[in-house]
Amino acid sequence: MPDAGYLTIGKVVKRLQGQYPDLSISKVRYLEDEGLLNPSRTPSGYRLYSQKDVHRLETILYLQKNRFMPLSVIKQQLDGGEGHVSLVQTPCPNVGEDDEEVLQKFHPIDRMPELLGVPVSFVRQLSEAGVIQLRESPHGRSLVDGKDFQLIRTCGELRHFGIGPKNLRQYVTAANRESAMFEQALVVFAKKGGGVEMERTEENRQQFGQALSEMLALTGQVRDTLIRRQISKTFSEMEE
Repeated sequence: MPDAGYLTIGKVVKRLQGQYPDLSISKVRYLEDEGLLNPSRTPSGYRLYSQKDVHRLETILYLQKNRFMPLSVIKQQLDGGEGHVSLVQTPCPNVGEDDEEVLQKFHPIDRMPELLGVPVSFVRQLSEAGVIQLRESPHGRSLVDGKDFQLIRTCGELRHFGIGPKNLRQYVTAANRESAMFEQALVVFAKKGGGVEMERTEENRQQFGQALSEMLALTGQVRDTLIRRQISKTFSEMEE
């Protein structure tokens, strides 16, 4: 098969990363494993993507990012429409991140595949790991807080890299431990503002929220740097 007009998986990722920064080779392979992509292969087994394959991938990424569609629905629409989906008229069964009415409610756990595109079992595993907390309805149904939707989506994305709910337990432990540090820092921040017992006004809440956001961003940079340093050291030792 001639290679003209075909791209390797690395070149496909590089081409689309400008629009989808989180795109990676492992995610493209995951989409292939889920049956959404079927690139050609060379006799030696290397994947080759045609322009049609790239367009299909762009459509998948668009529907995931902007319409919050689960992969099962995307696959059904792409296959049913012979690879074409209208990006203008296609209705989205998922909840948008800015849909406050929905995010302020609790939803039956059995609707998570429809709303978030993740299995019910995955949501239960997140609950067991302490990442989210389920609430029980008067009729005994497990309910998911709409405020946790984005967190669940993020955890779902981590599955592409082999990071599951059990791996996330350490972040729950860390959050519980580090929250005391941030609470103390906010007390210091309040003292600088004129006293710990500050009047609970909207302006004060916004100031505290901004301070917390800045602290999280700064400590996140420290954490990222330390992890990158350790991983770089580990791989350097492996090469040696």
